[in-house]
Amino acid sequence: MKVLVLNCGSSSVKYQLIETSLAQIESNTDRVIARGAVERIGTSSAIHSYRPEGGEKSSEVKEILEHRVAITEIIRTLTDPRRGVIREAREIDAVGHRVVHGGEKFARSVLMRDEVVRQVEECSELAPLHNPHNLRGYRAARKILPDVPHAAVFDTAYHQTMPPAAYVYGLPYVLYTRHGIRRYGFHGTSHRFVGWRSQSILGRRREDSRLITCHLGNGASVCAIDHGRSVDTSMGFTPLEGLLMGSRCGDLDPSVIFHVMHKEDLTEQQATTLLNKHSGLYGISGVSNDMREVLAEEAKGNERARLAADIFCYRLKKYIGAYAAAMAGVDTLIFTGGIGENSPAVRARACAGLEFMGVHVDAARNETAIGTEARISPDGAPVAVLVIPTNEELIIARDALRLVEGVL
Repeated sequence: MKVLVLNCGSSSVKYQLIETSLAQIESNTDRVIARGAVERIGTSSAIHSYRPEGGEKSSEVKEILEHRVAITEIIRTLTDPRRGVIREAREIDAVGHRVVHGGEKFARSVLMRDEVVRQVEECSELAPLHNPHNLRGYRAARKILPDVPHAAVFDTAYHQTMPPAAYVYGLPYVLYTRHGIRRYGFHGTSHRFVGWRSQSILGRRREDSRLITCHLGNGASVCAIDHGRSVDTSMGFTPLEGLLMGSRCGDLDPSVIFHVMHKEDLTEQQATTLLNKHSGLYGISGVSNDMREVLAEEAKGNERARLAADIFCYRLKKYIGAYAAAMAGVDTLIFTGGIGENSPAVRARACAGLEFMGVHVDAARNETAIGTEARISPDGAPVAVLVIPTNEELIIARDALRLVEGVL
């Protein structure tokens, strides 16, 4: 089965065409036939980048004013006689859509029907910067591919197994019952994928293990997976809570923002922008939201860059320790995401001092584990420390397949 995976943002559509089947899932032989992205939608200078399997990456600049035009352009490219990978759109068997927020309504992926769309719209209040754009992409794709099943795969669904003690905030309980104020968590498809992959690397079922998964990128989160179930995660009501991130502040005393708003005479919108766009690594270092640039500046002696990297790693270490305590131990620690997969320095700093709980990192293995699956702990260490590149698109494609086959 060929599944078109769409990740639609406010001005972009990222996509992959993936060939998968129940047998391919079992043997982990799913195939990415093509991938690409349309960016700067709504302008006369939109950029469509495209790479077919085994081919060279190409880019085109053209006017693309709406998501429907963008997805039409994607289909045109996939079926192009010269560089396409399928002969006609009818070869696409299903479409999988990334949807950020499913609230408490969705604990698993679902086929998109009218009632599902209505419920996703209701969840837009919880994710106003994401869900409306996810739905815009779905509606555009449905018009272009009306005769194939469309599946919604939610970032939040994986964390619906958290117990109330982990997701209820210390606020009046009526705010939860009336407005849904609680921890939801995000990056669920990534945490789910790397947990699944750890089984093949270690030969041990995740249902028999206690995992801590660290998705570290411009957005970052940690998840405690106790015998196959997410029992806690660092992101909360929004993706702002938890770790220090590229430009997000992470955990913060709520009174701080009221104080800053008063002192700086900020509006609500300005305060939101401060917390989400001007904080984190960028806000502390004054250099960049990119960990690579922060570490490069640290190496030159930039003290603020050093402080930003130290805070990032310190908070990560605290969460690892906290989640080990929550599960009464840990068997496997996994790093993923752009930073987690590619920064030996961050992994080493975050794990330093955790030897007392069985976390050890082999320096040589760690240095060579860049963008590839690897075990970076010494042989025989109590806790297996792994690097696993994430693949959220593959989870979306597989869930779409399983829904069509009626096995999810």
